[in-house]
Amino acid sequence: MQERREAIKKLGSKEAGSIGMAMGIRKRRALIWAAALLLFFLLMLITPRIPQDESYHDFADQRQFFGIPNALDVISNFPFLVIGIIGLVLCLKKKYFSLRGEVWGWAFFFIGIAATAFGSSYYHLHPTDARLVWDRLPMTVAFASIMAVFIIERFDEWTGTVSILPLLAAGVISVAYWRYADDLRPYALVQFVPCIAIPAMAIVLPPKYTHSSFWLWAAGCYLLAKVMEALDKQIFTWTGQVVSGHTLKHLSAAMVPVFTMIMVVRRSEALERVSMLQRFKVHMKGATYEGPSDLVEPKQRVHEVEEFESLLQT
Repeated sequence: MQERREAIKKLGSKEAGSIGMAMGIRKRRALIWAAALLLFFLLMLITPRIPQDESYHDFADQRQFFGIPNALDVISNFPFLVIGIIGLVLCLKKKYFSLRGEVWGWAFFFIGIAATAFGSSYYHLHPTDARLVWDRLPMTVAFASIMAVFIIERFDEWTGTVSILPLLAAGVISVAYWRYADDLRPYALVQFVPCIAIPAMAIVLPPKYTHSSFWLWAAGCYLLAKVMEALDKQIFTWTGQVVSGHTLKHLSAAMVPVFTMIMVVRRSEALERVSMLQRFKVHMKGATYEGPSDLVEPKQRVHEVEEFESLLQT
C-alpha cells in the first residue's frame, strides 16, 4: 500500500513538472512575441518613413502583344496560378501532412500564390499605386502563412497554428498602412523578415521532416528574383530587349512554391532531429554523420559507455 502511494506521488510530481514546463515554454513564447512587437515599434520610431517611389511603375519592357499592354510582365504571372492550384490539391491529400495546422498554413500559402497571378496581372496591365495594392496583398498572405508553417515545423503545432491569423492580419495591415500613410516600412518587414528568418532557422534549428534543404533552395530563388527586379532595365538591355529583369523576377519567384511543393511531396518524418549546422560541424571535423552519437564529444561518449557497463554488472 505504501509503495502504491509513493508511486502515485511520483506520478503526480512528474505531471506537475510537465505542466510547469509547458507553462514556462508558453511564457517564454509570449515574451518573445512581446519583444518582437516592442522592437517593431522602436524601429518605427527611430527609422525614417519610406514613401513609394513613383519611378517604381516605370518598367523596362512595356511592349504590347496580342492587345495586352506590358504583355510579358502580365503573362509571366500565369505560373503562379498553375502552381497555386496544384498546391491546393496537395493540401486536400492528408498523406502529405501529419498536423492540421500545417494544412491550414500551406492552404493559405497556396491561395496567396494563386491569387498573386490575378493581382500582379491586374497591376501590370496599368501600373499605379492603387493597383499595386492588389499585387502586394496576396504576396503578404503567402509570406505570412509560410512563416507560420515554418514555426509549426521547427517549434510546435500550437504556436504555429495560433500565429496564422495574427501574421495574416499583420500582412494585410502592412499593405493598408503603406497605401494610406505612404510608408513602406511595415510592408518591408513583412516581406523580408521571413526571407531572412526562414533560411537562418532552417540551418540552425533541427527539422521535423527530411529534405529541409529545399527551404534554402526556395530562399535562393526569392533572393535571385529580388536581384532581377533591381536589374530590370539592365537585363532588358543585356538580352537585346528580348526579356526584362522584372519578367524573369516573376519566373524566379514562381520557383519558390515549386521547391516547397517538391519538399512536401518527398519529405517524411525525420527519425533524428539534427540541424544542418550540427551536421556541418561534424563534417568539418573530418567525420561522416551516422547518428546522434556523432554529436557527442568522445570523452563524454566513453563515460556514457562505462556507466552503461556498470549498470549491467549490477
